[in-house]
Amino acid sequence: MRIILLLLIGFISHCAYADKLLILGDSLSAAYGMQQHQGWPALLQKNTEWQLINASISGETTAGGLARLPALLAEHKPDAVLIELGGNDGLRGFSVELIQSNLSKIITLVQQHNAQPLLMQIRIPPNYGPRYVRQFTVLYPQLAEQHNITLWPFFMDSIAINSELMMADGIHPNIAAQPLISEFMADLLAELTLNRG
Repeated sequence: MRIILLLLIGFISHCAYADKLLILGDSLSAAYGMQQHQGWPALLQKNTEWQLINASISGETTAGGLARLPALLAEHKPDAVLIELGGNDGLRGFSVELIQSNLSKIITLVQQHNAQPLLMQIRIPPNYGPRYVRQFTVLYPQLAEQHNITLWPFFMDSIAINSELMMADGIHPNIAAQPLISEFMADLLAELTLNRG
């Protein structure tokens, strides 16, 4: 009984002091079309020291993420925030200037709460026209440079080109893709941990 109690205390202490990562994303991170425990954030939680808070919502836009962020920061007080947004804005043809402005405000808000912003590169299908796709794609490295923050590679880059890892809609990763995304993200988190020292 004493051993169990000590293990329980250790677990609670670990949860209380582990670095927290808030995931602010859309359907790509919200386990779209499957159970939450099957999604990559739930799988990743088993393989990282970080405490993950998945605040991703299917259909989320940069404006929606910006609106929800203050309450999320106040409630969870994360050490870092993964910003995986912009895809739905792009698919709806929102102006690049609007997307960039919203993401910039999100980054600034995260920094004002003494958390580290981690911006994920997002890509959209080529059928939106070369000019729009190019402007959309480059806004992410531009923002990372402007704010001097980390730009993480898109976890869908190696997934989207394999039809066996994609749902029928050609947009969302399927269940088979989730462990691969989890491994990809685990490597990035491990690197982040080392850099935080």
